Amino acid sequence: MSKPEHPEALYRRLKTQLPAVCLIAGEEPLLQREAGDAVRAAARQAGYSAREVLEVETNFDWRRLYDTAATLSLFGERRLLELRMASAKPGSAGSAALQDYCKKPPADTVLLVTCGRLERAARESAWVKALAAAGIFVYCWPLSAGKMPQWVEQRLRAAGLIPEREAVATISDLAEGNLLAADQAIEKLRLLVGKGPVDGPTARQALADSARYGVDDLADAALAGELVRAQRILNGLYAERVAPQLILWALARDIRVAARLAAGAEQAVLTRERIWRWRAERLQRAARRLPLATWRQLLRRCHRVDCAIKGVPPGRPQEELRALVLRLARALG
Repeated sequence: MSKPEHPEALYRRLKTQLPAVCLIAGEEPLLQREAGDAVRAAARQAGYSAREVLEVETNFDWRRLYDTAATLSLFGERRLLELRMASAKPGSAGSAALQDYCKKPPADTVLLVTCGRLERAARESAWVKALAAAGIFVYCWPLSAGKMPQWVEQRLRAAGLIPEREAVATISDLAEGNLLAADQAIEKLRLLVGKGPVDGPTARQALADSARYGVDDLADAALAGELVRAQRILNGLYAERVAPQLILWALARDIRVAARLAAGAEQAVLTRERIWRWRAERLQRAARRLPLATWRQLLRRCHRVDCAIKGVPPGRPQEELRALVLRLARALG
């Protein structure tokens, strides 16, 4: 059996060596994303300036892996080749292609393979063993309930906060084992409270205030076609003096994901963009209701808002944001 490593083993190894092949799989999206980001950062630091991404979806032609591996970088640059597998089952052709690649990995290339959950049988498969033998195999297991408070406390301290036990418990209870939810709660707390000590009441109040007029609430209302509610939330965000950059970030994120779904992207895009399960269904429904051309128009409208925020005339940030929200909500209403 190819015994997988934990992400911490990858981080230790990256301090001294960049593996030629990295397989990152698992059941915890946040830990997977962070492990992948660590490989990308190490590759950049080691001079792997070029990057190519292959999305392995239905009917993927595995000859593309052969062709890409055999093609030298145009300017002789070292490169990071990412193979993103929507399914953890590459099939016979994919298994053969991955095993062949691992027999003699190109000297100028680091291969980063990412996929979701691997059953026990899959972890013992020939292609997984080949990737592990050529580099490192990392598996991101779900965090047990008993370890959640320790993980939350470490993340709070890494964010510059000094948490009391009650604050840790508040966030752990809120997340209910979802690391993405806990990470977003900690980020909101950091933005709202800043650095330094934080107790339970402060954590509850800050997170409650954030939930009252949340940028995600605005995006959800607009995606549901709830024009009146979206306008009310937007007015509330203005009253709370929420930065327009943050409002645009939430809207543009969802519009971008919906556009990719409308273009036929696999559902794995929802995990990569850190979309919670209960919001993913709304995005999927919205993506099906509008043609791709409309989503692209909305993306161009996001660009207009961004320009207004940066001071590029003639638009004003609040006016352009309101126009974006109205157009999105009316299109889906």
